[in-house]
Amino acid sequence: MADRVVKGRSILIVDDEPFIAQSLFRIFRREGFEVRIAGRADDAIRSIRENPPDLVFLDIMLPGGDGLQVCRMIREDPALDAVRVVLLTALGRESDKEAGFAAGADEYITKPFSPVRVLARARTLLDSSPVGGA
Repeated sequence: MADRVVKGRSILIVDDEPFIAQSLFRIFRREGFEVRIAGRADDAIRSIRENPPDLVFLDIMLPGGDGLQVCRMIREDPALDAVRVVLLTALGRESDKEAGFAAGADEYITKPFSPVRVLARARTLLDSSPVGGA
């Protein structure tokens, strides 16, 4: 049943903390999503350009650049218009959130996070974007 709901939907998880990346990977994979992981900002940019996902869960503090740069790159590229971005970060100050939304994030979730909330946000964002992503 999950495969029918999310058929063809892909998620890229960008986090340099292996425990978090693997936890998210298992959550989304169990629900039938196609899932990839990148641990660095520069790897994420390459992955997004080569094979645009429908949704990116993106940490802000990353080696090889930062998540805000990745988010801005996505928003500046018309070919990536359909890609949704969720910033998933330990940075929880109001100014951090404002910077995240200014960079083009669709959602901002602070760590630690609820797996139920993360999955619900993914479904909501994907339901509002065209099938097949970019």
